[in-house]
Amino acid sequence: MALFGALVLVLLAGAHAELPGCKIRITSKALDLVKEEGLRFLEQELETITIPDLRGREGHFFYNISDVKVTELQLTSSELHFQPEQELMLQINNASLGLRFRRQLLYWFFYDGGYINTSAEGMSIHTALQLSRDPTGRIKVSNVSCQASVSRMHAVFGGTFKKVYEFLSTFITSGMRFLLNQQICPVLYHAGTVLLNSLLDTVPVRRAVDELVGIDYSLLKDPVASTSNLDMDFRGAFFPLAEGNWSLPNQAVEPQLQEEERMVYVAFSEFFFDSAMESYFRAGALQLLLVGDKVPHDLDMLLRATYFGSIVLLSPAVIDSPLKLELRVTAPPRCTIKPSGTTISVTASVTIALVPPNQPEVQLSSMTMDARLSAKMALRGKALRTQLDLRRFRIYSNQSALESLALIPLQAPLKTMLQIGVMPMLNERTRRGVEIPLPEGINFVREMVTSHAGFLTIGADLHFAKGLREVIKKNQLTYTRDPQASSAPSPSTAAV
Repeated sequence: MALFGALVLVLLAGAHAELPGCKIRITSKALDLVKEEGLRFLEQELETITIPDLRGREGHFFYNISDVKVTELQLTSSELHFQPEQELMLQINNASLGLRFRRQLLYWFFYDGGYINTSAEGMSIHTALQLSRDPTGRIKVSNVSCQASVSRMHAVFGGTFKKVYEFLSTFITSGMRFLLNQQICPVLYHAGTVLLNSLLDTVPVRRAVDELVGIDYSLLKDPVASTSNLDMDFRGAFFPLAEGNWSLPNQAVEPQLQEEERMVYVAFSEFFFDSAMESYFRAGALQLLLVGDKVPHDLDMLLRATYFGSIVLLSPAVIDSPLKLELRVTAPPRCTIKPSGTTISVTASVTIALVPPNQPEVQLSSMTMDARLSAKMALRGKALRTQLDLRRFRIYSNQSALESLALIPLQAPLKTMLQIGVMPMLNERTRRGVEIPLPEGINFVREMVTSHAGFLTIGADLHFAKGLREVIKKNQLTYTRDPQASSAPSPSTAAV
């Protein structure tokens, strides 16, 4: 009975789990590019290592090592891969580090000082980044585990006490190696939990698309890593800015990602596009009003001829009044995605009236328009753009079948008006695109769109338009450090 109850709870939890409107998969093919840029960033961070002064004595010798600076860093062998539970694992082996420091030696009453060049060889670093969803729905580096060790150090001595330094080199280099081991992991921890998180702060979560509508890219759960990819589920829902708490229930097919040939894949369900169109509908954007000179001349003449019988019965003061054509979408448009392509169904009312100055308007006709648009999606940079094309168009009367027959001559000119006057305005807005949730400085290239039943996928490669250091430095001033991230964990546990 207890097992049955637990099963029911699991099923109920699954039934109420929110479905993603957008999914992103980063494949292992992206890791070579990420590793190249990441190692460049890591080198810059390790070059900032600060090592405290080293003081000590051996018999009658007193030594002081200070002003330690990194002069060279070579990361010769490295591997970056996904690992379940840890998300992202970086392994660096057989790296080398060049150091220069000031020496001070006192033996009885003899003193010597100067600078020494040393090299740390056989350096290995194993670090893992754990990614998770924070309370605001943003992806974060939640933990960094690290092990680092330097297997040997070599120092080149010179000067009056060269033989003495060579004798003491074991003590000096052992101390330097100990201090170096203690500094590598805190630098990596700070780079992950502070600097990389400032980069992830540039990923859009909930922001305005334009003056009417916003987009919510909240992460629904922690990212899931396998040995070959990293999958992330986003809400992917639009909302009218005037109704920030409104949300459309997601009842669409959940998008699926199976491919791994490109660096990254993005999937969008029908819900993603439906929420956009309903948000614009609720914001009052899906309507068009043409009055007087705004009505195309040929269409004006055709409408007056079509309704000549009604117009001649009006008073002379109204007959020559400006014509009004109002197009208003009556229900939120709906998107249908099939392997053959994407279509959008629209139902709107069309009202034709005369508007005499300082008098109530005189309605000539009210009809219903059904239209079907084809939608072609593309990625440009980080923006998802849509090109709309009017494919099917039909108008019919709300009053009688006889009037519907009389409207047949209006089909062609009204369709032409939509193609020439309305579609360019819609495409101007949709071509602006909506940004995909990627960090600043990273763009999509060589994209390929594939339609499926209920969702579409876009495969692409990645391109770093800006370096990690450049983006992090730009955003570091506005990044608020998490108090838990500022306290680094204990240094490497590797042997000295």
